[in-house]
Amino acid sequence: MANKSALKRLRTDAIKKMRNKARLSSLKTFEKKFRSAVEDKDAEKAGGLLNDCFSKLDKAAKLGTIHKNKASNKKAQLNKAFNSIQG
Repeated sequence: MANKSALKRLRTDAIKKMRNKARLSSLKTFEKKFRSAVEDKDAEKAGGLLNDCFSKLDKAAKLGTIHKNKASNKKAQLNKAFNSIQG
């Protein structure tokens, strides 16, 4: 049988996994909303969603859900997509 610390580690890892999964799911949802706004060429809606995406990406990187370089690359991609509809 595993010792107490190993059992506690299993419990805390399961909680962290659920939090990270929820955070990643939220990131993907916001990105989908942003990309649909870009496809519709709705710059005002896309601008608001872009700020939300940036905020979510920074928070996920700060908390260790994703790597900071991945967040930076994703922000650059989203910004490039937004600039394409700016005209």
